[in-house]
Amino acid sequence: MLNRISLRQMQYFVATAESGSIIIASEKIHVSSPSISAAIAHIESELKVQLFIRQHAKGLILTNIGEKVMQECKFILSQANSLYSLAADFSGSIRGPLLLGCFTAFSPMIYAEIIHGFKNLYKQVTLDLCEDDQLVLLNSLARNELDVVLTYDLNIDHDLINFEPLAVLPPHVLVSEAHPLSKNIAVTLEELAELPMILLDMPFSNDYFISLFRNLKLSPKVAHSSRHVDVVRSMVANNLGYTILNVRPKNNFSLDGKRLVRLRIAGEHRPMQIGLATAKNAALNTVSQAFISRCRAFLSNQYIPGMADAHFFDPHIKTKAIE
Repeated sequence: MLNRISLRQMQYFVATAESGSIIIASEKIHVSSPSISAAIAHIESELKVQLFIRQHAKGLILTNIGEKVMQECKFILSQANSLYSLAADFSGSIRGPLLLGCFTAFSPMIYAEIIHGFKNLYKQVTLDLCEDDQLVLLNSLARNELDVVLTYDLNIDHDLINFEPLAVLPPHVLVSEAHPLSKNIAVTLEELAELPMILLDMPFSNDYFISLFRNLKLSPKVAHSSRHVDVVRSMVANNLGYTILNVRPKNNFSLDGKRLVRLRIAGEHRPMQIGLATAKNAALNTVSQAFISRCRAFLSNQYIPGMADAHFFDPHIKTKAIE
């Protein structure tokens, strides 16, 4: 009987089917790989079907029946979520699931106060967090796989997605203590264009950083790149080049313990905006509305959890009095 297959087992199966890998699904939904494997094996045993073809090079590929089972599981999970939303809306209580997306670059900084704080405040909310780049988050939102996304205002299709900006994050330069520009108060893009750059190479973010130069008809000399902020910061701290970022961690050290120096970029440049993205074709339930209210209360130009003040300074720089 189908009632011997739990909703959680269906969730594990769907996550694996969409990821094509148990390991990736495990990272996405924060569940151990053995638990996911056991759930899939249980469903296959109950239904007496093979859900996946396991190929070494391509990972897990759904069988024809596996594809149909996945669609049915997604429908059942959607209906179950609707029951929680219906009950919460009727009673006025904050309970039920929240499918939340968050951009990886600033997720570590805002997690404790905003995300964990929300979970701690509303004990009856089941929060599933997806941390990824802008491309994955926007695609998931458009497919209604996420309820709310905390992200940047990059490549937003305003016909499909509502975006509410909450705080402005201007770009700044990051260099090592040994970098020739490290004692400057500010730097120009013209100066930077002549030096090796380390690019944060994430979808849409990479084009944003390059566009700062392109707007001035300049081309940066990209010497190294990485999709991970901490790797970029480590390369900068080891004096492999400079980088441009928008997030402002309070810690001015790379993970390998070397000091980083933040510098202002002279002139006016398009900032990124951190804000809330929701799908236009989806109604916001009580849980989503409560989370959005928390974000509005905790995110502003005056304060962003985990980030340094916008008017940062590096204490080793002795500014001269203006005559």
